[in-house]
Amino acid sequence: MVLKARCSLYMKTFIRHYSAPLEGTIPQAKLKYIPTSGSYPRGFFVSGTNVGVKPANTRFPDLALIVSKKPCSGAAVFTTNKFQAAPVIVSKQMLQKRGGSGVRAIVINSGCANAVTGKGGLEDAQNMGKKVDECVEADRGQVEENIGSTIVMSTGVIGQRLPIEKILHKIPAGYDNLGESHDHWLASARAICTTDTFPKLLSRSFTLPSSPETKYHLAGMTKGAGMIHPDMATLLGILCTDAPINPSALQSLLSYAVERSFNSISVDGDMSTNDTLAILANGAAGGEDITGPESIGFVEMRDILTTFASDLAKLVVRDGEGATKFVTIRVTNSASFSDAKKVASTIARSPLVKTALYGKDANWGRILCATGYAEGVTSVVPEKTSVSFIPTDGSAELKLLVKGEPEVVDEVRAAQILEAEDLEILVRLSDEEGEEAIYYTCDLSHEYVTINGDYRT
Repeated sequence: MVLKARCSLYMKTFIRHYSAPLEGTIPQAKLKYIPTSGSYPRGFFVSGTNVGVKPANTRFPDLALIVSKKPCSGAAVFTTNKFQAAPVIVSKQMLQKRGGSGVRAIVINSGCANAVTGKGGLEDAQNMGKKVDECVEADRGQVEENIGSTIVMSTGVIGQRLPIEKILHKIPAGYDNLGESHDHWLASARAICTTDTFPKLLSRSFTLPSSPETKYHLAGMTKGAGMIHPDMATLLGILCTDAPINPSALQSLLSYAVERSFNSISVDGDMSTNDTLAILANGAAGGEDITGPESIGFVEMRDILTTFASDLAKLVVRDGEGATKFVTIRVTNSASFSDAKKVASTIARSPLVKTALYGKDANWGRILCATGYAEGVTSVVPEKTSVSFIPTDGSAELKLLVKGEPEVVDEVRAAQILEAEDLEILVRLSDEEGEEAIYYTCDLSHEYVTINGDYRT
């Protein structure tokens, strides 16, 4: 009886409290981030199918498929990690060979990253793409031989081979299940989740001055909760639009948007081996083509895409592993955008800042410390630097440091501000108008250690 009691206590101690994965439950606080309807781009069909990449998963989708009824312009940004996963290598090669044109599909599995898996892993990624190409070829017409038209993505545990036969067997079923309803898009977004506690899906409609009478649509899904820090996209993401954009313009638009969205978030400072963010544009809505910066509508499309990507990236931070706070770090009045972003990034990934936020401790000295050691920054001058907390309730900012001089901080008000889920940290590098950069991050909690301490079990 004593042994049984001890075992029971042990099991209670190690219950996972953080996630949806195999229970399928979504934390009450996260339900507000899941859309109940959407406005999706024409000509795209999606599905989420259960493969059982992880043997314990017998119910929930872990294979996502996105297919366009017509060839697309395609663009992507990839991880700069030197240990690039097999699907990253395969997808980069395919897009380069095609010059970003004629892309038809994206296939993603969760549960296994297919990273650091050698030649066998490369063959597995290639075979996933080929199987989707075969389905497209049989249904919609010939696909160019030896090039392929499918972007491949994988996410999960590093260093393990895919159960490739199971995946290849289920891809045709995923293709047969394609649809364009909101439920189809939500199932596809759910299929790419790992330690995510909720599926991340957004959509919206827009117009462009190049074709003002035409209604365009943009949809995106992403996954990520840990191993999140930029130098590309820091996760997996898929964007689809029915606007007509040629490949070179699409790559330029995506790169600009990513630098100001997915490359401006951090959960834990770790960069994945699998990071990929891809966009497909099939032009199904019609209208005048966007061919480059000189095109009417290019700037508007750039700004629409950047705002959309930023909103999608914020969902990743809100779902940071074990996170209890969403923190905006705004660095202003910098001599350059580069300096402002480096300072914001350094604060965002400081464990001391993040643990202080979790502990609701207004320890602004840690913010200043991180600001001071930001590498390659020339515009930080201590006697010109100011730091404030900006409350989310619209009340006045709480000044912590003004031009290098510490303020007498109202600790009671500071504690009230830190009780809120959302918080902004404002760092002014001078009083002179200058460049601004924004970073999004979260706190660092006990739960983060719990999640990552037993990630493979």
